[in-house]
Amino acid sequence: MNELCRKIRSEILTISHKSGHGHIPTSFSIVEMLCAVYQTMRHDPKRPDMPDRDLFVLSKGHASLGFYCVLAGHDYFDFEDVYAFGAFDSKFGCHPDRTKVPGAEASTGSLGHGIGLAVGMALAAKIAGTSRRIYTLIGDGESNEGTVWEAIMVATNLKLDNLTVLYDHNHSQGRCLPIPNPAERFRAFGCDVIEADGHDVDALKQALVTPTDRVRVIVGNTVKGYGCTTLAENMYEWHRRSPKAEELNKLLGELHASAV
Repeated sequence: MNELCRKIRSEILTISHKSGHGHIPTSFSIVEMLCAVYQTMRHDPKRPDMPDRDLFVLSKGHASLGFYCVLAGHDYFDFEDVYAFGAFDSKFGCHPDRTKVPGAEASTGSLGHGIGLAVGMALAAKIAGTSRRIYTLIGDGESNEGTVWEAIMVATNLKLDNLTVLYDHNHSQGRCLPIPNPAERFRAFGCDVIEADGHDVDALKQALVTPTDRVRVIVGNTVKGYGCTTLAENMYEWHRRSPKAEELNKLLGELHASAV
């Protein structure tokens, strides 16, 4: 695990402890994928409204704490700003608000909706004749929603080769309604699919820049709670809870003891 990703996870734990909010395991599973996107796409944290910027949409909006900490790690604001997460009148809500958070391009939270927004953005970029690229991250549980596959059908039919979908394959639906072999399913819809270690930033960045003439889907094989044994082995118990002081110390210890 590289030091930036470790720092981001440390801040996620600390902020969740301070605020009493946050989905920690699912925020942990997307850290490297988001870092790869923000280290690849065209953007400027000093000018978050730069006209020709690429766009990223977090479709699984409940992972907002992870998203905010990645944005902080890429200089959109300070980590300390996010300490107000979930508080009354805070701009850092438990789901992202595009009118409040620098770098947030869409207000998301209702599962299955963010990918549709991203498809619309990709189509608009095509109509406008720009070189803008659109990225969206969806969850495997979220992909039980029919709107996800309807959006994919539209995107492939319109040949939106400026759209990249990152699929967080963290097996969150393993005991409910899992989607086996997601790569095969996306290929069946006509997507150009790359499977990658969802915790390898370099491999993900290489996948993001590989040329394609179709909708690109990157299936990131991830671990929910990656970096902390307690979270990874008890992901359902920790789905929506914050650590107490003694639990925070334990989790931080596991995080910093994890292999580099």
